[in-house]
Amino acid sequence: MASKTFQRGDRIGHSFNDQGLLKQALTHRSAGTPHNERLEFLGDSIVNMIIARALYERWPKADEGALTRGRAELVREGALAVIGRDLELGERLTLGPGEMKSGGQRRDSILADAVEAVVAAIFLDAGFDACQSVVLPWFEASLAALPATGKPAKDPKTRLQEWLQARQKTLPVYELVSESGDAHAKLFKVRCSIVDPSVGTEGEGTSRRLAEQQAAAAAIEQLDSK
Repeated sequence: MASKTFQRGDRIGHSFNDQGLLKQALTHRSAGTPHNERLEFLGDSIVNMIIARALYERWPKADEGALTRGRAELVREGALAVIGRDLELGERLTLGPGEMKSGGQRRDSILADAVEAVVAAIFLDAGFDACQSVVLPWFEASLAALPATGKPAKDPKTRLQEWLQARQKTLPVYELVSESGDAHAKLFKVRCSIVDPSVGTEGEGTSRRLAEQQAAAAAIEQLDSK
């Protein structure tokens, strides 16, 4: 599958001088070489730098812990995958036949990696300042959703645990239901079970931790609706 190129005015917001960089950024390793893993490595650091700087400037009174949690929330795999979908990267990815057949263009891990690779491609094509001006708007909605105090909301597992402890209830049990996919593209399904009140939810993710968080978030929704 050949990837489409971005032209000026596309969602990405950057017109590449070197289209080869973009092509590589959108080539998954399943499609052969050159693929985007080296760009992904570079892009990961650049995204972290851009977000760290944005939070440092927006949260002048936040301590290191709050800044770290805020950055982690914005650059986590699921958040980057949302950006990848907004940029319509999935339909432009070059994937091997196996990944195409298994729906790799929709997988969070592949989309998140592609976002980081595209960031690196922009950086190499135009420099850091131009890269930052293009990339930061991708995160504006997520930045705006964070508490202005610099204290990001607690993750779902922590919130669920605190909800139950405050009511002297038994803590939830997380059980791995299934694990599927290739070694580099695992999909985990986890069940969250609570005895009192009786709640059972499931979550999926590209890591067991992400699946547990999703299951916990679903449990909180059920408890709030009771």
